Amino acid sequence: MAEATSSSIVIDASSQEIMDVIADLETYPEWTGSVKSVEVLTVFDDADERPAQARFRLDAGAVKDTYTLEYEWTGDQHVRWWLIEGQILTAMDGTYQLTDLGGGSTQVDYFLSLDVKIPMIGMLRRKAEKVITDTALKELKRRVEA
Repeated sequence: MAEATSSSIVIDASSQEIMDVIADLETYPEWTGSVKSVEVLTVFDDADERPAQARFRLDAGAVKDTYTLEYEWTGDQHVRWWLIEGQILTAMDGTYQLTDLGGGSTQVDYFLSLDVKIPMIGMLRRKAEKVITDTALKELKRRVEA
């Protein structure tokens, strides 16, 4: 993933508890401000049955889109996703990397790179990515620790 924006946060929970929240895509509208709906299209045929593809409806003020992501899961330590199709988004590559810090805490690193059909200066795109990653991590922490 080239030129990704990254943010990190420490959450007082195990990597499994955090990844369970991340993998429960259909509940995102309950705890994220900009995701209005999620439809899991396919799941992996394994014990976890984690999403393989999902369609999202996003309303982030100036940016409204419906897009489909594909996922790749590595246990409770790592998840990667990338854009399959979107209306405004032309690229979205992201990862969550979870690192056990001991004592019941986990560091969550979020990397995100996106592009849109609307012409946007690179600096503005990076600022938007930073707002998205910071907000997503704060919302995730609030959800997991609740």
